[in-house]
Amino acid sequence: MLNTLLEIEEDNLFDDYSVNDIGDNHLYTNLETPLKSNAFEISDKEKKEKISVLFAQIMDVMGMDLNDDSLKGTPERVAKMYIDEIFSGLNPKNKPKVSLFENKYQYNQMLVEKNITFYSNCEHHFVPIIGKAHVAYISSGKVIGLSKLNRIVQYYAQRPQVQERLTNQIGKDLEHILKTEDIAIIIDAKHLCVASRGIKDDTSSTITTYYGGAFNNAQKIAELQNYIKNS
Repeated sequence: MLNTLLEIEEDNLFDDYSVNDIGDNHLYTNLETPLKSNAFEISDKEKKEKISVLFAQIMDVMGMDLNDDSLKGTPERVAKMYIDEIFSGLNPKNKPKVSLFENKYQYNQMLVEKNITFYSNCEHHFVPIIGKAHVAYISSGKVIGLSKLNRIVQYYAQRPQVQERLTNQIGKDLEHILKTEDIAIIIDAKHLCVASRGIKDDTSSTITTYYGGAFNNAQKIAELQNYIKNS
């Protein structure tokens, strides 16, 4: 019954907001990326063919001359970019393969991989989010290859996103992979939907955090922030 009530509350959470309110205020409705149940019934090749046709129509409506040599290949380039690159994280088959190793060094302090550069796209306006992620964990007996931390960040970034969801998705997945709650994620990002449109503020950035287990401690948080700031 409690779960049912919580689900009802979540369903009603945005009842007082229009879709424009949700988009303009960068609200997100779910921890999971919104996907249709049949999202992967057609192949990537078919998706690129459909996107190419549709994007050509958008360019035509905007009044662009698709016979111009500079524009002829744009619909195909955009389609390829969407599926193979900037939105490739939508497809679970692209999730990085992760192997864990025994913590033979008996290193039991926090490990920090900082300044992981990522490029994502705002799901409300489809313009870039550019930022850095800092990832920390304390081993529960297993360790992960350092580059895999970068790849996990990139995987979740390469989809239409909201920064809060991105932060939580990385944190939750690393908890599952590493079998520990001792995970911390800090993301500092600039949103071009704020910088290049709307308020047009090019100086602000957004910081989101995920602190689990041992990182729900003021001393650990201060230690982590000190590493990020000064190391």
